[in-house]
Parts: sequence; structure tokens; C-alpha cells
Amino acid sequence: MSAPPAHRLLARLRHFTVFSPEERNAINSACGGSALVARQRRDLIREGDRPRGVPLILEGWAFRYKTLEDGRRQIIALHLPGDLCDIHGSILRKMDHSIGALTQVRYVELTRDQIDDLAALGPRVHQALWWDSLTTAAIQREWTVNLGQRDALERLSHLFCELIFRLRAVGMIDGLRCEIPLTQTDLAEATGMTPVHVNRMVQELRSRQLIRWKGREFEALDLDGLCDVAMFNPAYLHLDHEGRHLDALG
Repeated sequence: MSAPPAHRLLARLRHFTVFSPEERNAINSACGGSALVARQRRDLIREGDRPRGVPLILEGWAFRYKTLEDGRRQIIALHLPGDLCDIHGSILRKMDHSIGALTQVRYVELTRDQIDDLAALGPRVHQALWWDSLTTAAIQREWTVNLGQRDALERLSHLFCELIFRLRAVGMIDGLRCEIPLTQTDLAEATGMTPVHVNRMVQELRSRQLIRWKGREFEALDLDGLCDVAMFNPAYLHLDHEGRHLDALG
């Protein structure tokens, strides 16, 4: 039996609240439209396009990015399964950035009306959607700090720590082992380094026996040590169940 379409999204939102069965069914129903597929390294939507809806990632990894006129690219966000790619983006007349597929991606596009209908289900769903949006903004702020203040080793370590915690939140990690389908070029474009510098930092983390990474298979050998190097505090991910007072199940 296949998992409901919104099971990763619901896994994320449970860190804010627990929904009633009726609310869960309504969310799964809204996300149960025909899935679209973006092939690896192809765009879901490009800068300058008119937004069609809010992409919800069902499978695969996507990323937001900006490209300069000379072709240089900055990755400004990573989207994992269960992520809504900018819940308020459909309000814009034109996209001011692009969303691409790092791997093959299956996704659905939620219309503005569908988002409004979900919010109208009640305070738990409405506030959970706001929580999702505010958490996305908090991640963006942390990325700004990463680029502006942390050194190269701290930047890379911090990104790895963030991905571990985000993947754990949606049940996509086995112990401290997970799949990270990023190339060294991707990491360079996300952290403001060159691929050569990224390679040096990866080797440094390996030499300290903090990580094991081969192909897509990644393992944090010492998560506490990796967090210490990054000065990582997961509070900005807001995964601490602060919203449990809204639980439908008490």
C-alpha cells in the first residue's frame, strides 16, 4: 500500500501540531492531484515565469537558485520531500528566482484556492501553514549568517547538520546515515566556496572522523562533534513541539 501523498508534509507539520483524522484526510486530499515529474537538473519553474501554484515536493530533492548574467549561480535553498516551495509565491506576478530539480522530482502544484481552503479548515491547519512559512524564513536567515560570518569548515559542517535534522524530521534517515545527492559544485554554490575548497573541507571533516561520504551515501560519524565545529543550534528549525497546545488529540 502506497503512502498518502502528503505523508512527508504531515511528518514535518507534526512538529507544530497533531491534526485530527479529518484534517489529515483533507490535507492528503488537497495534495492528491496528478503528480508532475521534473527530470534531474531540469527546472520546475524559471525566474520570470508566472507562478502556477505552490510546488509540494513528494519525492526527490529540489533547490531554489539565482543566476547572474555571466552564468554564475547561487543556490539559496534546498527543498526536501514534504517541503512546500514558498507557500506565498503564487501571489507574485512573476518568479524572482528559479526552482530546479537536483534529482528526479515528483511534485504536485497546490493552487492558491487549495491553500486557502486548507487554511479555512481551522486554527490548527492555518497556524501550521504559517509555522511552515516562518520556519522557511528562519532557514533563510541562517543561510545568510552562514555566508556572512562562518568560515569555510563551519559553513559546510552547518549545512550537513541542517540536512541531517531536516531529513530526520520527515523520517528519511537511518540512525545517522542518509542520502545526500549533492555534488561538490552544488555545495560550492550553496556555501559561497569553490568546488576545490569544498573538496578540501570535506577531506578535513573526513580526517577528523566526523563524516563518511561516498557517492550519495552520507553518515555523520560524530554528530555532536560536527555540531561543535559548525556551532550548530537546531532551534531555528523549530522542531521542538512548541505548538503542542494546538493538538487535536490533547
